[in-house]
Amino acid sequence: MVNSTPFPRLKRRLVAILRGLEHKNAVATAEAILEAGIEAIEVPLNSPDPFRSIEAIARALPASALVGAGTVLTADDVRSLDAAGGRLLVSPNIDADVMRAAAGFGMVTMPGVFTPTEALLAVRLGASALKFFPAFALGPKGIAAIMTVLPKEALVGAVGGVSEKDFADYAKVGVSTFGLGSSLFAPGMAPAEVGKRARAAADAWDAAFPA
Repeated sequence: MVNSTPFPRLKRRLVAILRGLEHKNAVATAEAILEAGIEAIEVPLNSPDPFRSIEAIARALPASALVGAGTVLTADDVRSLDAAGGRLLVSPNIDADVMRAAAGFGMVTMPGVFTPTEALLAVRLGASALKFFPAFALGPKGIAAIMTVLPKEALVGAVGGVSEKDFADYAKVGVSTFGLGSSLFAPGMAPAEVGKRARAAADAWDAAFPA
């Protein structure tokens, strides 16, 4: 079993997915998201010049922020992510080489899973959290069914077709970690608008998961 890095204690277990983010808007967008109350930011690697954006964001935000990459598919990507200062690794799949490389750098990992087989393999490979993707295809009930065979300490996240409107339904089955993509960000969107959407998501999370 690969040693895992625990998912950090964030005020809200929300990850902002900035697919298509342009470098010129990277820092301003990330700062707006952080100010709105979301502390984890993912720049997918199929965005323009992603490692440059990740490096700029990681340098601009406080060390408490969790900044990293999505759509990480190879061990080379992991090494480039570490060089850019990223600490969060999100992938659409579960890959042993990627997970071992990430463990070597002490990264927080959220590999994509869809079945019990994939989820249990991700746990064995030391995933910090499980990214059930695409979550809309499983729904809260489908994810809840798979959760019955997972270790109780496994942190389960829902990503893909999820917005703040879905938090309450997922809360009923014990899922409190979410990746927010198109409901939060679209390429070319002004940082102020992204911040407004992030604030709405943060407020909805607080309502669904009261302290």
